[in-house]
Amino acid sequence: MSIRVLIVDDQELFRDAIALTLGRDARIASATAVAGGAEAIAHVRAHAVDVVLMDIRMPGIDGIAATREVLRMRPGARVLVLTTFDLDEYVYDAIRAGASGFLTKDIAPAALADAVVAVAAGDPVLSESATQAVLGFVRDGRPQGDGAAALALLSSREQQVARLLAAGASNEQIARRLFLSENTVKTHVKAVLAKLGLPDRVHVVIWAYENGVQRPRA
Repeated sequence: MSIRVLIVDDQELFRDAIALTLGRDARIASATAVAGGAEAIAHVRAHAVDVVLMDIRMPGIDGIAATREVLRMRPGARVLVLTTFDLDEYVYDAIRAGASGFLTKDIAPAALADAVVAVAAGDPVLSESATQAVLGFVRDGRPQGDGAAALALLSSREQQVARLLAAGASNEQIARRLFLSENTVKTHVKAVLAKLGLPDRVHVVIWAYENGVQRPRA
């Protein structure tokens, strides 16, 4: 694996330290640091990037707006939000903007490198508190879409997989429930993500609750 990383943070010492740390990891091809959202957008416009480590609170274009624009320009990129703030509204806004992960800046360097690799591979990375915050927001809101219409995009088997993904089931659990091999489940998961235009499993959860496919537990 050879991952191109962009670090976006208005604190020079922090972003340079992260770039230096990630640059020493054999799995990281490059680690470039920029000072803010505008610089991130300009960099992504000119260079291919696999993973963006994005701060949220920055002068000018903040991390939420920058995340939306980066993913608009580079749909295949992944954004991992890295911030000192573990606040519910930031978690939800970041995920809604398309981020695939949310971690606080006190994470150990080795764990951060592992998170970058996981996100690059298409796996969401969320702390337990961030996951609960996201689920809390989507469960408390009213469905905005038509669940039947949303599910109509999927085959009957894919609908089953989507519902189980929305309930938080792992590939192994889905395989046992539907009497399928894990490889077959992985194929169905990829199909669900592609047909719904979603980057990862976390966004399936949000999609399901917002479209009334998954109902909150009493």
